[in-house]
Amino acid sequence: MAKILSQNEIDALLSQVSTGDDAQTIERISSEQADVSRKAVAYDFKHPNRVSKDQIRTLESLHSNFAGHFGSALSGITRSVVDIDLLSVDQITYSEFIMSLVSPSCTYVFTISPLEGAGILDFNTSVVYAFVDRMFGGSGKTLNSERELTGIEKSIMSKMVNRGFKELERAWEHIIALQIKMSAFESNPQFIQIVPPGETVIVISLQIKMQSSSGIMTICYPYLTLEDVVNKLSAQNWIDANKKMTSETDRRVNVKRLIPVVSPLKAVLGSTTVTIRELISLDKGDVLRIERRAANDIDLFVGDKKKFTGKPGRLGNQLAVKINNYA
Repeated sequence: MAKILSQNEIDALLSQVSTGDDAQTIERISSEQADVSRKAVAYDFKHPNRVSKDQIRTLESLHSNFAGHFGSALSGITRSVVDIDLLSVDQITYSEFIMSLVSPSCTYVFTISPLEGAGILDFNTSVVYAFVDRMFGGSGKTLNSERELTGIEKSIMSKMVNRGFKELERAWEHIIALQIKMSAFESNPQFIQIVPPGETVIVISLQIKMQSSSGIMTICYPYLTLEDVVNKLSAQNWIDANKKMTSETDRRVNVKRLIPVVSPLKAVLGSTTVTIRELISLDKGDVLRIERRAANDIDLFVGDKKKFTGKPGRLGNQLAVKINNYA
């Protein structure tokens, strides 16, 4: 006999079914919201990303090479160990970059030919004083003083900065041949205005480490300045340019190695075969008949290998051979 449920049991059963449906509905809505949140990406109109991640990685590789070469150059200039490490590559507005610089500062404005516009190179004053101290025979101590650089200190730093620009040109030559020149020095970054405040700039932060001091070096490229070469800042272009540059470098190295090599060069007018008796009986004024006509080219040998053919003649008072063809 089937069991008949009471009213209370029926109400409890309906309540459980309703609660289960609600829980499934809530779980489904939460899952849909999570999917939407994963697809949606927040966009900050104040900080637009005008350079892709792939291009950022290329800039990181480029300036990592620059850091290594410039660090080696500074080590030679200061006669001490100087390490430069890449910290970050960021996209920010120009106003934010200027606000991040301290005053007084050691800031240089430079031009980038053939690109239009200018860039900024800034050194932390602590590392500047350490460089100056080292150049004057000190140990490279940091000077705890907030003051502007003197004329002598500016002169010393300008030499290092110009060397840095040379290394920066060397790093960029895989992408484009640049000529970077210093155009101005400023101790108050608030007076530097190379682009509008809201314009996007690419900021390269590097850390300079010496024996007893360290500081930050910052390079700022306005996006408008790099706009013409941004498309070249891709991983594939970087790899292709590296391969081309490597092959060209190898060729120059091999040519440089070959230039001082001394190799004998001889011109053979002709040849003939004679017996020993005829050879012994030769005397001044005798004529040997060779197996070559006077109008024919003669052979030129480099070492023991025939390389050219040419015509015999004179150049001034000297016997000479005019090269006509490769053998």
